[in-house]
Amino acid sequence: MTYNSFHEYKDWGFPVPIFYGPGRISDIGSICKNLEIQNPLIVTDKGSCQLSFIKELSSLLSSDGISSELFFEISPNPVGYEIKAGCNAYRDGNHDAIIGIGGGSGMDGAKAICLTVNNEIDLWAFDYNKPVPKVNATNPFPKLIMIPTTAGTGAETESTAMVTDSEKGMKFCLDHPRLKISAAVLDPVLTVGLPADLTAWTGVDALTHAIEAYIVPDFNPLCDGAAIEALKLIGKYLITAVEQPENLEARGGMLVGSCLAGVSFLKGLGFVHAISHMIGAEFDTQHGLTNAIVLPAVLRYNLPSLEEKRHQMAHALNIKNKTSDGFIKEIEVKLDRLNIPKSLSEIGVPLDCSSRIADKAMLDSAASTNPVAGDASDLRNLIEQAINKAR
Repeated sequence: MTYNSFHEYKDWGFPVPIFYGPGRISDIGSICKNLEIQNPLIVTDKGSCQLSFIKELSSLLSSDGISSELFFEISPNPVGYEIKAGCNAYRDGNHDAIIGIGGGSGMDGAKAICLTVNNEIDLWAFDYNKPVPKVNATNPFPKLIMIPTTAGTGAETESTAMVTDSEKGMKFCLDHPRLKISAAVLDPVLTVGLPADLTAWTGVDALTHAIEAYIVPDFNPLCDGAAIEALKLIGKYLITAVEQPENLEARGGMLVGSCLAGVSFLKGLGFVHAISHMIGAEFDTQHGLTNAIVLPAVLRYNLPSLEEKRHQMAHALNIKNKTSDGFIKEIEVKLDRLNIPKSLSEIGVPLDCSSRIADKAMLDSAASTNPVAGDASDLRNLIEQAINKAR
């Protein structure tokens, strides 16, 4: 890749149709027309509804003669009743598609609405760990376009949605193999206005995706290749994107790296995400920030027995000391430079939750693909480390 690569329009067909380029949101009308979409529901989170990219998106659709309405009742950690409200908005407006725009919460909300809006199936029946619900082929899921405005979540190419069951205080991974993204629009200009802290938090989220996916003990060379390329891009551009927010090359590199990291975790994730999901469900913490704090503790648990994969990741991240301690030290230096808190207690997570969170995390789909086996006691120890002093 050259400097100019991140300033050009590029179309990719894997794993879904992807439209990349600065200002690429301007093509949303033609993308909708090619998909025969006439009246989409725009879904975003509460914090994004007044941001300029929402108005721009609505205006672009209108100028191409495409009707749309906005649904923005999605929390930073989406909850079940918000998905039901989104389904009602979709049906009341006679919409024919959904455009999810924003960070991971908005896009997860959009996907969860897609799962349930055209059927009577209970939302929680789509839990990844349950049998796949039977969906009527004559009443398919709506067409779905994803537009990320952060470089971190990687939610734009895969159909899983993380949603909180407020009664159980747990997050669940919801999915159906027949829900496919119709198009993803990667426009780095949309990420330029992201504050430095959110740029850092979402960026480390992408870093964590790539690391956890790569060390999942499964043979999936496509996901592994995406993970390594994601690490190269994130290692090169994350600090620059935070410290030089107008740098479009860095913003583009991070957006592509985040997307690749999202592709890679189709292989699975690990204990960082299992813990972070359940902490987010209980304490409504920002997902990327929670991952960033927990990451060193889980790396100390996983990396000593993963020499070959650790060496490959160190090479991708340009880490010279490829020992477990050397690798983790470089990650911690990066976290320090990004002003990531050193413990979960700094973001309001109390020590007395450790056993409860550990029990819940063991039920998370990400726990089953961690490369080093562990039980609730092991997870409790990791959580307590992260609460007291993660690094």
